[in-house]
Amino acid sequence: MAKLSLFARRARRVRTALKARSGGRPRLSVHRTGRHIYAQIIDDAQGHTVAAANTLGAKGTDIDAAVRVGKELAEAAVKAGITSVVFDRGGFLYHGRVKALADAAREGGLEF
Repeated sequence: MAKLSLFARRARRVRTALKARSGGRPRLSVHRTGRHIYAQIIDDAQGHTVAAANTLGAKGTDIDAAVRVGKELAEAAVKAGITSVVFDRGGFLYHGRVKALADAAREGGLEF
């Protein structure tokens, strides 16, 4: 078996830790690319996505777009009846666009 990349090792470590302390709460998963950022709230118990948002088709700077995605996701989650989630940053470091999205989601009414 090939060695895992640093990114994959970080993602595995983060996901293992949050599953241990999730307490049955849905997971707010973030994926970041060079141009876009994607976020979704996943109910792992039922295996489906409750809410999702992304920057596809949006204009603005990277941080502003991430803030917009965080707010949209929080609104959709509250509408679906979810107020508490666990934050799954995957293998991405918690700064920049990922942090901006998380802060905006907290301001929108999500607890994590």
